[in-house]
Amino acid sequence: MTRSPFLSDMERFMLVRNYSKRTISSYLYWVKYFILFCHKQHPKNLGSNDIERFLTFLAVERQVSPSTQAIALNALVFMKTKYLAQELAPLAHFKKSLRQAKLPVVLTREEVAALLAHLHGMHYLMAAMLYGSGLRRIELVRLRVKDVDFDFQQLRVFQGKGMKHRIVTLAPELTVRLKPQIEQVNVLLQEDLLAPGYSGVWMPDALARKFPGEAKSLNWQYLFPASRLSIEPATGLLRRHHYDESNVNKLVKTAARQADIRKQVSCHTLRHSFATHLLQAGADIRTVQQQLGHTDVKTTEIYTHVLKQGAQGVTSPLSTLLGIRK
Repeated sequence: MTRSPFLSDMERFMLVRNYSKRTISSYLYWVKYFILFCHKQHPKNLGSNDIERFLTFLAVERQVSPSTQAIALNALVFMKTKYLAQELAPLAHFKKSLRQAKLPVVLTREEVAALLAHLHGMHYLMAAMLYGSGLRRIELVRLRVKDVDFDFQQLRVFQGKGMKHRIVTLAPELTVRLKPQIEQVNVLLQEDLLAPGYSGVWMPDALARKFPGEAKSLNWQYLFPASRLSIEPATGLLRRHHYDESNVNKLVKTAARQADIRKQVSCHTLRHSFATHLLQAGADIRTVQQQLGHTDVKTTEIYTHVLKQGAQGVTSPLSTLLGIRK
């Protein structure tokens, strides 16, 4: 799809600063939407009042969630203050989105087992780690070989949501599958090292300068690598990226359909199920909060709310009535 020169240049601006592909795509979407909303005026001529009108439109007309409105706000503030390097007056006069967040969809243990039964090889391992460690899908595909700690049965998650680091549990039953996966990563690495122009895996700038040889070491390779080498858009270097996160969602959804699960299932459903099943098993909510990487325990409390519904927390009066009649 052809982009305007403005959006194309903003994309390059973000690429050279190592913004993730997902962030770039999201920001470009909201900037383009904003430009169209303002009748295609150039953003340098638009100010805080225009941004406030747009954010109010999203809340009132589009009825977007608070998190979606926040992403749109971040995109426009970035465009004005970082990309265009313009001053921006405080944004305080727009209607905040108040749409209530949906309750999470949670699978039973039997449904998780049925879903996993329809996956094999690396696909099984990825889905099992989403559920077994409560990972977000982007955290899963960004894992490096070095992030797997077999001795302490844990995974190290670097720069998760909010750029936070954390340690999560690793099911010991997955060791027998993880070790062959790492061996396969090493096979690909040996092939890549023979490819003319291969520059090694992408590493954060500071670490790439400090450890220039590590980009071609096994430790830094993605645990779930892409199937082929590709050119990195920002630098033109030949690298092997990680597995496409959108494909992870597709394989989970397909497995759920094959297992005849009627719920709306995604990768995040496995994360919701991880949290709920931990609480069901008696885990402390603070422990679950740490495993999920939530800043505020109130975010984690949504799972206790789910557990308190229905037979787990409230006995229906009909059950009492029918029990008396028996």
